[in-house]
Amino acid sequence: MTTDGTVMAGSGSDTAAGAVEAPYDVVIIGAGPAGLAAGLSLVRARRRTLMIDSNRPRHSATLRSHGFITRDGVPPLELRRIGREEYEAYPAAEFHMGLVRTVEQVHGANLADATAARFTVSTKGIRGEKNRVVTARTVLIATGLAETLPALPSIRAWYGTNLHSCIACDGYEEADRALALIGETDDLAEHALLISQWTDDLIVFTNGVGQVSESDEAALVARGIRVDRRPLTDVLGEQGAMTGIQVAGGEFVPRAGGFVRPRYEAAATFASALSPATDAFGLILVDPQGRTSVPGLFAAGDTTPPGPEQLLVSAGEGARAAVAINRQLLGPLATHPPLNLAGRPGVG
Repeated sequence: MTTDGTVMAGSGSDTAAGAVEAPYDVVIIGAGPAGLAAGLSLVRARRRTLMIDSNRPRHSATLRSHGFITRDGVPPLELRRIGREEYEAYPAAEFHMGLVRTVEQVHGANLADATAARFTVSTKGIRGEKNRVVTARTVLIATGLAETLPALPSIRAWYGTNLHSCIACDGYEEADRALALIGETDDLAEHALLISQWTDDLIVFTNGVGQVSESDEAALVARGIRVDRRPLTDVLGEQGAMTGIQVAGGEFVPRAGGFVRPRYEAAATFASALSPATDAFGLILVDPQGRTSVPGLFAAGDTTPPGPEQLLVSAGEGARAAVAINRQLLGPLATHPPLNLAGRPGVG
């Protein structure tokens, strides 16, 4: 242990004092649907796996998750609890509650050696856990997104109950009500079109910032959807239920619920030293098997394009990345390089 309380790789394990612990086969960062699905697949493949989670899920305000087969209506936190229990039931599984500080490449790592450590992962332990520094042969980033809501004083009071961000997840529950769509981005018309299949009473509020072209507004109006471009003051409610939108100037627009379009960014600043390729929105670019531009580094779920997805989709991406990780850990055959899932030569 270091003077700041950091536990070096091997501390807290069965490793003898002074011995150098072998690197983890995989370190998974994030215990959402993508990370948990990947972890379950990897420990079933008997891969020594460390899952690190900060216990700060983006969907913590959501009361019910929908669209996840066999788990429709289950609270997201319960889904995570079940997934963690299933993962930790296997001998190869280890879970660490902590914030990842950095992920860096091991200096001088032999990339041709499938058994060598490629990465060092440093964490700040939370909830009584020690700081740790571990090494890993591969790393999977499954940390999802950080979101920023429009700066309205009471918007978070209704977020997850009357206001939602996932239309496919919560449209059914908001059906046939007077709804609002609040956002400050340039894709509000497309979101409004999707919401319109559940209600014929929808107003798009741009808060004086969001962009809706004249042609898109005309198309929305033809479907009975209004566009209100005025700045907003707040989202109001009483007795535990949202009642409407306060517009700058004082007008109150009754609304029973609706959707908000947050701004998103990948929650993976800890990987900045690796400089994986990203798109214009900062999401980590991957191939169909979850490989990033950095050999041995994988990503899955919302932290990759297109961004926010249903829980079931993220879980599928995690499981698919696990297959590619497990194959990479086997190393190449002497006669040919590893194949990806489409039967073409891989890159890892």
